[in-house]
Amino acid sequence: MLSKKQWTYCLEEMDKMFPEAHCELIHSNPFELTIATLLSAQCTDALVNKVTPFLFQKYKRPEDYLAVPVEELEQDIRSIGLFRSKAKNIQKLCQRLLEVYQGEIPDTREELVTLPGVGRKTANVVLSVAFMQPAFAVDTHVERVTKRLGLCKWKDSVLQVEETVMKKTPPERWSKAHHQLIFFGRYHCKAQRPQCHICPLLELCREGQKRLKKGLVKND
Repeated sequence: MLSKKQWTYCLEEMDKMFPEAHCELIHSNPFELTIATLLSAQCTDALVNKVTPFLFQKYKRPEDYLAVPVEELEQDIRSIGLFRSKAKNIQKLCQRLLEVYQGEIPDTREELVTLPGVGRKTANVVLSVAFMQPAFAVDTHVERVTKRLGLCKWKDSVLQVEETVMKKTPPERWSKAHHQLIFFGRYHCKAQRPQCHICPLLELCREGQKRLKKGLVKND
C-alpha cells in the first residue's frame, strides 16, 4: 500500500500533468450541476454535455421540469443511458426542491442525498464544485486509479476509497485531487489502454509494473 509520502508524490506528479483539471460538466449554477451530475451516472461527461445546452435552455427552474409530461423529458434526454429512470428522478427531485427547499439546491450532504437520484458521489461533486466545500467524490476513474496504484485495496468499497483518499490528502486538496485523478484516469491511466510505459508513477504503481512484466501494455 502506498504511504502518505508516496501518495503526496503521486498528487504532485498529477498536478504537473493536469494543472488545469476541472469539472467538465457544463453548468452555470448548482441546480444545473446537480442535474448534469445525475445524468452522468453510467454515462460519459462528453455525452451529457451534448444534451445539456438544449436542456438547460428549455428548463431553467424546477418548475419548468414539472410543467411537461415525463415522456417529453424522456425524449429530451433519450440519448443518455437510463433516460427513463433519470427523467423520473429529475421530476421527483424538482418536486422535492419546491416542497422542502424553496426551489434551491441545499448545501449539505445530508440534505442533498435526500433528493431523488442523488447519491453520495453526486452530493460530493455538488458540494465541492458548486459550493466550494471540502468534499471528495469517487467515480469510476478515481476508483480505478487509486486501486491500480495501490493506495486502496481491490476489494475496497467506494466509501472505503473515499475515506482512504481523504485520510491521506489534506482537506484543502480534496477538490483539486478529485479532478486531477479523473483527468489522470480519463486521459492517461485509461481503463482499456493505460499508458504505463510513459507514466511518471510507474515506479510506485503495482498494476503498471505487473502489466509491463506480462506484456499487456503496448507502446502507441
